[in-house]
Amino acid sequence: MKYILWLLKAAIFFTLFAFALNNQHDATVNFFFGTYWRAPLVLVVLVAFAGGLVVGALGMLPGWWKHRSGAANRRIAESSAVPSAASAPTPAAAVEAAAAPATDLPIVRQHGL
Repeated sequence: MKYILWLLKAAIFFTLFAFALNNQHDATVNFFFGTYWRAPLVLVVLVAFAGGLVVGALGMLPGWWKHRSGAANRRIAESSAVPSAASAPTPAAAVEAAAAPATDLPIVRQHGL
């Protein structure tokens, strides 16, 4: 499987390399007010691809920030919650909590067959 993936990566690399070699002709990109940029076609395609990546990542930033702030607020709310005397942990729960690894991730218990 490892060798098949390397062969696939090599095939993609050589295909893109052949594309770059076949598209070395100059291309002109016209901007506003009579300005233009003349560069090899493969460079124009590469810049357009990189620009699309940047615009896509910037479009996703508000969602990422909302998710991070929501997770931070939940974590703060969970850590500030003080257990009452009525909900004192049972000895089994205390042993489970002591054996749990100290991570920021929630503990997920799976019940298998």
